[in-house]
Amino acid sequence: RTAWIGRVDTIPPQSDERTALIDRGLILRGLLTEAQIAEIHRIGDLWLKHHDAVRLASALAARSADEAIAQQERERLARKEEKRRQSEERRKQRAEAVARRRAEDIIYLGLDVSAGLADRRSQVESLAGRGLPVLSTPADVARALDIPVPRLRWLCFHGEAVERPHYVYFEVPKRSGGTRLLAAPHASLAAAQAWILREILDKLPVEEPAHGFVKGRSTVTNARPHARRDVVVNLDLSEFFPTITFPRVRGVFHRLGYSPAVATVLALLCTEAPRRAVEYDGQRLWVAVGDRALPQGACTSPAISNQVARKLDRRLAGMCARAGFVYTRYADDLTFSAPPGKRGDIAMLLARVRHIVMEEGFAIHPEKGRVQRAGGRQVVTGVVVNDRPSAPREEVRRLRAILHAAKKTGLAAQNRRNVPDFEAHLRGRIAYVQMIDREKAAPLLAALDALTG
Repeated sequence: RTAWIGRVDTIPPQSDERTALIDRGLILRGLLTEAQIAEIHRIGDLWLKHHDAVRLASALAARSADEAIAQQERERLARKEEKRRQSEERRKQRAEAVARRRAEDIIYLGLDVSAGLADRRSQVESLAGRGLPVLSTPADVARALDIPVPRLRWLCFHGEAVERPHYVYFEVPKRSGGTRLLAAPHASLAAAQAWILREILDKLPVEEPAHGFVKGRSTVTNARPHARRDVVVNLDLSEFFPTITFPRVRGVFHRLGYSPAVATVLALLCTEAPRRAVEYDGQRLWVAVGDRALPQGACTSPAISNQVARKLDRRLAGMCARAGFVYTRYADDLTFSAPPGKRGDIAMLLARVRHIVMEEGFAIHPEKGRVQRAGGRQVVTGVVVNDRPSAPREEVRRLRAILHAAKKTGLAAQNRRNVPDFEAHLRGRIAYVQMIDREKAAPLLAALDALTG
């Protein structure tokens, strides 16, 4: 055995006896030539001469490779950490942006009511020309109302089921039977509505036929055009306020020149869905049972209804002028009258009125229409109009009887319905008579003053 047996990392030299025998055998068998054997051993001699350097180079290369791999791993971990840091920074920035936006802006106010909140384009010239406050963003509305944006969001937000509604709900009986749901806003919402009424709605013109909730007009001015007429027709709009829904109210503010965002906020402040209390999982919730609309009890509802009904008033007034009738409206009460010779046109009038009312998004109450002809008592919004406008005779007689009996029993004994502050109640009724007929009201007021000292 020689030192070269089993070696696979080198070529043995020709001086090795065993190797020489193998070389001779390869040549004799014709497998290799002497020149090829010589070249193989030349390469082997070079390898023996330089293999230590090659091994060192391999070791250095392996070490460099390990270091390179380690460096790559360190760089990978550093990149991962940097990405994590950047992601955390972006998350923090997003959270800060959301918090800042929630404090300074409103982008969502509930399902099916938030579509226009991204559009902040108001018609500044139109608003300024009308003398209205220029508001383009929800933040502008909050500043005008002198409340923080989060507070405005809370007042406006529409929820299908809420723990704390913005209104106190109660029902009052109707004279015609049944009940009417009233909704009185809480103080903060009432203050916002008062600002909208004062700064926006009260500055808007109304049509000439409208007399309800208009400064300088009353039930008397509504009745006066129908005095001494041959025929008087009374109609009633069914579910007047509930018919004026959130989209219609938003349209009123948008047509004035307010951006869709501001129009949405103002409309939400002025509308509410009818709600009923339910118990769910031990919790009391107020659940919406209808569409958002003008609530009975908000100070803005009458003025908004007059704006929504402007086209209705124009169309009915134009139709009546062509037909020889006179038209006025007090809230949901429509009154038409005509001189002699027009009784045959009443059916045509009623058909056209119903058609126009339907086209304008309202409906005539099927059970509250009256046709009052001369010869019978004609009453318009509680005022008798057969001759000059006068107070209903029954009301004057009732007041006179109460005051006469109170001389013997005192006012308290006459308060059979337990009306709170009965004296103020009587003064209000007398004031109504006075607004229509001062002569009839004077002795009633004198009798009440004598009783109360």
